[in-house]
Amino acid sequence: MAAKDESTGKLKNRKEGRVQRDADSVAGNNGDLLADELETIPTAIPRQGDGYRQRPSEAGDQIAYAIGVAGHALTDDDLIRINTRRGLLTLLKRKDVDLEDVRKTLLYEQELRQLQVELVRLQRWVQESGQRIAILVEGRDAAGKGGTIRRFTEHLNPRAMRVVALPKPSDEERGQWYFQRYIRQLPNKGEIVFFDRSWYNRAVVEPVMGFCSKKDHQRFLQQVTEFEHMLYEDGVTIIKFWFSISKEEQAKRFEARRQNPLKQWKLSPVDEKAQELWDSYTHYKEEMFSKTHAAFSPWIIAKANDKQSARLESLRYVLNLLPYKGKGETQIRLTPDPNIIMRFHRKMVELDL
Repeated sequence: MAAKDESTGKLKNRKEGRVQRDADSVAGNNGDLLADELETIPTAIPRQGDGYRQRPSEAGDQIAYAIGVAGHALTDDDLIRINTRRGLLTLLKRKDVDLEDVRKTLLYEQELRQLQVELVRLQRWVQESGQRIAILVEGRDAAGKGGTIRRFTEHLNPRAMRVVALPKPSDEERGQWYFQRYIRQLPNKGEIVFFDRSWYNRAVVEPVMGFCSKKDHQRFLQQVTEFEHMLYEDGVTIIKFWFSISKEEQAKRFEARRQNPLKQWKLSPVDEKAQELWDSYTHYKEEMFSKTHAAFSPWIIAKANDKQSARLESLRYVLNLLPYKGKGETQIRLTPDPNIIMRFHRKMVELDL
């Protein structure tokens, strides 16, 4: 037993000695980083096959390069520095990482988690009280609708929550009353249903793309407010979001999808024409707002050029609206930012700027 302890002690001393030598060399190269600030956390040196490749420098030394990140190299010196708080900040500055952007992302993740805790409480109240909640998420292509829905739902109980994203109607559905296939998807008692696009396809996308006649479009605008009022009278809570982005931001997101093989499935023929038909979308969208905005089912506009802000503030809007049990126990702000979330009003001249 004593021999084992002695062996373990020697191993520990060798490890500490190696770390101390590394620390001394770093401190000698950079006086701003003191040797006693280094933490004794082992760091694996990148190897080929781990996302790195070895390239010889002019002096013949081997340097680790990150594949796909031009000009961003991780050296042995970097790996030693990254084991300290001060060293990490130094490394981030040297690698031209925007520290303010990193800070914003960390704060976003922290706020998101607290709001999701509140959402779990909200869902429990919905189940216990038998509420029926329908949340409609609309907006231009690439406005961030699907990403926002994922942040709403990722920690909710799937037995009391659904996401509805219907494909184009079948031949049988085309012969039915337009609202019929959506009625089948409405929330049951104690359930929240998220509509990733909804019956409002007929208000904007279908007339822009020529998927419905002018008569069908006008009939929809006449019927939809009555349809929603019947749901309201029957106790269904309807929350209607429109995610608003600029033309330049939409073009930027389309290009990012084309470059990312994991997101190319999001591009469709409808998306490809979105920029070309921007003004037509604007015309039908504004007509939709003016004819379907009502006190019992208002349109809520979310400025979504900044995805993170739009997600957080839309979560806050829903949490602030509903009187669930345990509301605000996380002590996070639930009142949405009026510069990001606002109710539509008929004096609005233009959105998506």
